Amino acid sequence: MKAVEITSPGVVNIVERPTPTAGPGEVLLRVRRVGFCGTDLSSYRGVNPLVTYPRIPGHEIGATIEELGPGVAGAWQRGQQVLVIPYTNCGQCAACRAGRTNCCARNQTLGVQREGAMNEFIAVPASKLIASVHLTLQELALVEPLTIGFHAAARGRVTSADTVAVIGCGAIGLGVIAGAAFRRARVIAVDVDDQKLALARRCGAKEIVNSATSDLHASLQSLTGGHGPDVIVEAVGSPATFRLAVDEVAFAGRVVYIGYAKAPVEYDTKLFVLKELDILGSRNALPGDFADVVRMLEAGGFPVDAVITQTVDFAAAAEAFRHWSESPASVTKIQLAIGND
Repeated sequence: MKAVEITSPGVVNIVERPTPTAGPGEVLLRVRRVGFCGTDLSSYRGVNPLVTYPRIPGHEIGATIEELGPGVAGAWQRGQQVLVIPYTNCGQCAACRAGRTNCCARNQTLGVQREGAMNEFIAVPASKLIASVHLTLQELALVEPLTIGFHAAARGRVTSADTVAVIGCGAIGLGVIAGAAFRRARVIAVDVDDQKLALARRCGAKEIVNSATSDLHASLQSLTGGHGPDVIVEAVGSPATFRLAVDEVAFAGRVVYIGYAKAPVEYDTKLFVLKELDILGSRNALPGDFADVVRMLEAGGFPVDAVITQTVDFAAAAEAFRHWSESPASVTKIQLAIGND
């Protein structure tokens, strides 16, 4: 089978790999759509500490069931359209015992610590499948990246009583906006790009602030009656925005961080205590987050076509990585299409 391989940092090749078979409890999937994740971009750039090379990337999957392995029955059948929960969980670590399998200490995500889905076929446990008869393959491949934002909203305990500011309107930030809006919160989107802010409105933001052309502190104070947002979710990953979230959040507020800052962050920690803040990390997603995203997409209204910047085939995959690396602000989401939808 054909596969997209990051052979080494900055080098992408189309290679031949053996077609897998479905083992006990597994299904063989014919992969039809795969999203390019920010983690894949880090792997391409050589700055992902969890990746060894060569590596087949990809964990945002829309696929059809090709074969059922031994012991797989019930609701699954050949030709069914599915997505995949791409994480593993050991069931024994402290996180798994607490029911937070998304941050399993031994997690191995497809395309990161193990080979991913940017190939024609992949074998996965049937227990990791989710089906929807209403979503397209394009939409199925968009579910997993949106769950990251939905999980961040859940970590922030977002409710309809909250005003939530989301810093950064890339693919992950848009998922946070949609997730907070799904919980009926009032959402303020913050970015430096007017086009991204316009898309944020379509994803559920009630207000937008361009922090490059407006005084962000004054804007947030004005929009919140001088209190600051109840919840701030940081989806940029810079030391400046990590600190900004703590500075701008309301007293007794919650700050949620997705991903990592690109350098060490220094804080004036008195605000942690004076405001009695909840400082929360958010990693991956839980099955309930996947179910919520599927429900949101099935209801319609999410701007799927606007969020997907580009769809490419195998031949264009290397150029897509190169362009994204050189011009990251121009890309929201790239998908690889394999075969005919």
